[in-house]
Amino acid sequence: MKILFSILVGILAGFHSVLAQSPVKIAVVGLTHSHVHWILGREDIGDVEIVGIVESNEDLARRFTARHGLSMDLVYPSMEALFSAVSPEAVTAFGSIYEHLEVVQACAPRGIHVMVEKPLAVSNAHAREMAALARKHGIHLLTNYETTWYASNHEVKKQVSDPAVIGPLRRVVINDGHEGPMEIGVNQEFLDWLTDPVLNGGGAVIDFGCYGANLMTWLMNGQKPLSVTAELKQIKPDIYPKVDDEATILLEYPETQGVIQASWNWPFSRKDMEVYGKTGYFLAKNNTQLVSRTAGERSESIRQLPERPYPFDDPFSYLAAVVRGKVEVKPTDLSSLENNLVVVEILEAAKESAAKGQRIYLK
Repeated sequence: MKILFSILVGILAGFHSVLAQSPVKIAVVGLTHSHVHWILGREDIGDVEIVGIVESNEDLARRFTARHGLSMDLVYPSMEALFSAVSPEAVTAFGSIYEHLEVVQACAPRGIHVMVEKPLAVSNAHAREMAALARKHGIHLLTNYETTWYASNHEVKKQVSDPAVIGPLRRVVINDGHEGPMEIGVNQEFLDWLTDPVLNGGGAVIDFGCYGANLMTWLMNGQKPLSVTAELKQIKPDIYPKVDDEATILLEYPETQGVIQASWNWPFSRKDMEVYGKTGYFLAKNNTQLVSRTAGERSESIRQLPERPYPFDDPFSYLAAVVRGKVEVKPTDLSSLENNLVVVEILEAAKESAAKGQRIYLK
């Protein structure tokens, strides 16, 4: 009862804090990434306010605003038109990955903070330019992943940070993906760029490989791998003729190996992680389920965890807290610019490795 009471007090304190401050004014740039429904259909907690939407495809804008009960008066055909009419404090980018650079180029000089949907950029060149702009103009540049808000992942991180629990990390296996974007029925506007090697930067290697690179870099406290080795396949070239639909990436560290399995060929959707140490393991099966076995235990234990507390349960609550100075983004955090620069470096090395058929050593 004491634990339940403490949780309720924490929730009430969080919402009281939300109501005590004005909502962060947010603009949504792009609607072609279907993850945009996350913010368009988000419960009105009171911490953010959508003050504008940028989308040049009027039909798409009408469909999505109607679906979520939003006014077309919020929609502008370009970022310039938006900025001439309203002054957002932050922007969330839900266009193609290639367009992330353009968003930062427009927002950073205006002092507007940016959160992009994963991954940060299509290439090291784009990522470096985005980082330089963010640092020059003093804005936050965050990257959002669904798995950032998983209670199970954070419990794993907490446990393995204590070397007495399972000893040093030996192997981490991160599995992400689904049956394929066409197979699960994503909207055409999303499919058009998601399967484009320029606009997305690749196929499954980018779409789902980024989750593993992000989590692995986090577990390793920001450390880069020594090398990256990858194999990319086209199992369904008739459906995805321009990009890979299967990617396996090996990350080598001095005493640890990371295995990223990113696929548009899983029989079911999955986002799970296996972490093995010298004396035990943790398996984050989904958002809240954690399976473990440590030294001295005769069998596995299964725990059902509560969801993460506000504002660490939702990307937009987190963004609002960061903008208001309520939360500090550390360089080793999942959403941080530093982590996600490493992610892009890993993904670019993976593509190079697959193309050359050899291991790529990182500088």
